[in-house]
Amino acid sequence: MSGMSELYQNVILEHNRSPRNYRAMPDASHTAQGDNPLCGDQVTVWVRLAGDRIDDVSFQGAGCAISKASASLMTGAVKGKTRAEADVLFERFHRLITGGLAADERETLGKLAVFSGVSEFPVRVKCASLAWHALKSALNGRSA
Repeated sequence: MSGMSELYQNVILEHNRSPRNYRAMPDASHTAQGDNPLCGDQVTVWVRLAGDRIDDVSFQGAGCAISKASASLMTGAVKGKTRAEADVLFERFHRLITGGLAADERETLGKLAVFSGVSEFPVRVKCASLAWHALKSALNGRSA
């Protein structure tokens, strides 16, 4: 395994073991659930908006390491962003995990770039994107 692959794997495992923003949010203004019946991943995403800005975001759920780590890293990446900025980030992340993001664009994703290898395993794309789809649904006022 290359040094970069090992680093990426360690980041994913760390966020799986100790996910950030892993909690219910009773004062959320938006919430949505995501479910992947093929593998059993489930997630609930809570968002509190301050105007058009994501003031706080959290999640809870059960699933594989990729699903949980993706939700953890997502919450850190979108906190403080506007809805429009979160949409742009969602689109860029989705292109990354489906293999459509150019290598020179990956650095714009910061820590989220650890999921670049997911594109080599199409069955894992849903794992990595589940929380992101739930976030998008929550922001749009729909269930995931």
